[in-house]
Amino acid sequence: MASELGFEKPIVELKNKISELRTFTEEKEIDLTDEITKLETRLKQLERDIYGNLQPWERVQIARHNDRPTTLDYIGQLFTDFIEMHGDRLYGDDEAIVGGIAKYKGRPITVIGHQRGKDTKENIRRNFGMPHPEGYRKALRLMKQAEKFNRPIVCFIDTKGAYPGKAAEERGQSEAIARNLLEMAGLTVPVICIVIGEGGSGGALALGVGNHLHMLENSTYSVISPEGAAALLWKDASLAQKAAESMKITAPDLKELGIIDAIIPEVKGGAHRDLIQQSEAIDDILQESLSQLLHLNKDELLDQRYEKYKQIGQYTHVSDAIAINKG
Repeated sequence: MASELGFEKPIVELKNKISELRTFTEEKEIDLTDEITKLETRLKQLERDIYGNLQPWERVQIARHNDRPTTLDYIGQLFTDFIEMHGDRLYGDDEAIVGGIAKYKGRPITVIGHQRGKDTKENIRRNFGMPHPEGYRKALRLMKQAEKFNRPIVCFIDTKGAYPGKAAEERGQSEAIARNLLEMAGLTVPVICIVIGEGGSGGALALGVGNHLHMLENSTYSVISPEGAAALLWKDASLAQKAAESMKITAPDLKELGIIDAIIPEVKGGAHRDLIQQSEAIDDILQESLSQLLHLNKDELLDQRYEKYKQIGQYTHVSDAIAINKG
C-alpha cells in the first residue's frame, strides 16, 4: 500500500478499525455487519471531506509522493512501441530526462519528460529528476526531429527544477533552458504539455511551452518551490506551507488565472493510488487536445500558441502608467 501522508491519518485509522472488525467477525464468528456498514459509510464521507477540500500544502505533498507515477509509468500505459533515444550529440546523456518515439492510437508521436526515481538508488541515477543542460539539449534534439517528420510532441513535466550545480552552470544551464523556450515557441507541430507532479521553475518551463498545457489535479507549477519562496520572503524555509498558500501554484488556482488549459482529475487520494485509472484520465485529455490541434496548419499552430501566451498576465501601456501616476 502507498505510504500515507499526515493529513490522511484519520482515514487510515478508520480503515484499520474496519479491518479489525472484519478480522474479529471471521475469527469469533460474530455478526458485526451493521457496525462495519456504518463505519464504511463514515469512511466514504470522511474521504469526500478530506480529498474534496485539499489545501495547497496538502496538494504539494501529494505531488511529491514517492510512489507518484512518473513519465515512464505513463509512457508504458498510454503509448506503444516506445523507442527511447539518448544523448544530446554535444556532451552526453542525461537520465533526468527521457524521450523518444512512440505510437499513440497508431499515430507516431514524440514523447519527452522529466524522470525521477522511486528509491534512493534510482534517484541518484536520475539526479532526483533535476536535469543538466545536456538533458534539455537532448529534449530539443528530439523536438526538432519531431518537427522534421511532422510528429506531434507530448511533454510530461515533473521536476523540482533544473540542477543548480557548478558543472551544470559551466556547461550552459541557463542557455540551454532559454534555447528550449525560444525553439518550442516556434515549433510547427502540435505540442501538448502535461504537469504530472512538481513543475518547478525554469527546469519545468523548458518543457512547458506548447499549444496546450494541462495539469493533474494535485500537481503544482511554480517559479520556485514553497521552501525557496519562504526563505526569500521571510528568511525561514519552515514557512513553506504559508508560501504555498500565497503563491497560487495549484491546478485550480492556475486554471482560474488562465495559465493552464485543463485540470486532469485524479483518483481519490492521488495518482499513486491507481496508475491505470489515472492513465485513462490523461488519455481522455490527450485525445481531446490532439483532435483540436491536428487539423491546424503550421501557421495556425504558431498563431494559437502565440495568442495563448499573449493572454497570460496583465500589463499596462507606458503612457497609461504615466497618466495614472500624474493623476
